[in-house]
Amino acid sequence: MRRGGGLIALLAVSVLAGCSATPDEEPYTAESAEVRPEAAIDRNFPDPDVLRVGDTYYAYATNDNARNVQVASSADLRSWQVLEKDAFPELPEWVIPGKTWAPEVAEVSPGSFVLYFTATNFQPALQCIGVATASDPAGPFVAQGEGMIVCPEDEGGAIDASTFADDDGLHLVWKNDGNCCGLDTWISTAPLSADGLTLAGPEQKLIMQDLHWEGNLVEAPTIVKRDSTYVLLYSANNYGDDRYAVGYASAPALGGPWTKNEEPLLSTESSGGKFLGPGGQDIASRDDGEFLVFHGWDPQFTYRGMYVTPVEWDQAMPKPVL
Repeated sequence: MRRGGGLIALLAVSVLAGCSATPDEEPYTAESAEVRPEAAIDRNFPDPDVLRVGDTYYAYATNDNARNVQVASSADLRSWQVLEKDAFPELPEWVIPGKTWAPEVAEVSPGSFVLYFTATNFQPALQCIGVATASDPAGPFVAQGEGMIVCPEDEGGAIDASTFADDDGLHLVWKNDGNCCGLDTWISTAPLSADGLTLAGPEQKLIMQDLHWEGNLVEAPTIVKRDSTYVLLYSANNYGDDRYAVGYASAPALGGPWTKNEEPLLSTESSGGKFLGPGGQDIASRDDGEFLVFHGWDPQFTYRGMYVTPVEWDQAMPKPVL
């Protein structure tokens, strides 16, 4: 998957990704849904990650608007202000600028924030995952180390980092970028060091693309725990059109075995065209419940805005309220 913000980059990637297209399928249009919900951030703000710090929520997104990492803030998850700053203004020297995707920010200790970013590594020249730190959730984050912390060359690189706090500490979750070069894509996880800066144990592979609606990839993992059940939300298929969708799987332990739901949790079709190509999801909590945060295309497929909708649970089964 290629997550760059500009329309020219999107069109180029859509051509490259055309092997997964279904030419006889017509995309949804502006008239496909009777009522289309208003975006919480109605501008290009793809792959949103949400972090709550005290009474303030911060949302981070893929590069655009001359910013490596976009950041917005909110007091209620509904009304958002996109900050006029770059949360990650200086890329390290071992990164090729231009593709800083799918940021994830975690508070590893009070007042200590770690950014996991996807960017193009110099050698190997693949999208991989690096790490940066800040004392303010809005940044500026400063890169740490002398290279990427996850960069499997034989698997096409790695993108879409997220974190999951389990009883034994913090874990990093990511996707190998195999669809860049004709390989399978896996959602994987590994434990992190206490400071969040390095992997502290072996990788475990969780799921790969194997359902009809997933196309040639799974990506954008989000793991939550409901009682004793682990729930993995993920995105799949071609992000550049209305086939992109959110799925989920469940397991009795982080290492699995994971069982997928056969159909998407949220898709263009399941939403009746209200959301076009929804994905890049995260779960955010408020005192009155939980919310699914995700991106979706505007009716002309020129940018991906950020949406927020309540999510209810039937035991370990998430149910977005559309």
